[in-house]
Amino acid sequence: MLKEQIKEDLKTAMKASDATAKTTLSMLLSAIKNRELDKRGKLAKEGISAQEAEERSALTDEEALEAVSSELKKRRESIGTYEDAGRAELAESEKKEAEILSRYLPEQMKEEEVRTLVREAIERTGAASPKDMGTVMGQVSPKTKGRFDGARLAHIVKELLNG
Repeated sequence: MLKEQIKEDLKTAMKASDATAKTTLSMLLSAIKNRELDKRGKLAKEGISAQEAEERSALTDEEALEAVSSELKKRRESIGTYEDAGRAELAESEKKEAEILSRYLPEQMKEEEVRTLVREAIERTGAASPKDMGTVMGQVSPKTKGRFDGARLAHIVKELLNG
């Protein structure tokens, strides 16, 4: 399970005195734990017993990957913000954290591969203008989830629909 792998990697980072990895993985485990607590709360509202809610609230690997993707997105946004503000040392720190987080994502798709998927979806759905963007995104997003940045995907869809 992904969560268990992250825990093991945290132990390794602690033994190696790797402060960046230790901090990054601790924050990631906290994000996963918060998602589990949210899930448990929703299950409890449905009238499920506390014990069963706790058992069913463990995240699947796919849900844990969503947490990794979310944390990675935050780092990428911070990198841009820090670079724009001329804070290279902070941007570098965020880049190191992003590198650690990206180890847990599946192999990323190449842009040309995604462009091909978008073209096929446009052809299959008959999309002809930017107003059809949601339809195309709905077709392509599940195929790229966790393997390609959603904002970049939206940009490619918009670009190809604008012709």
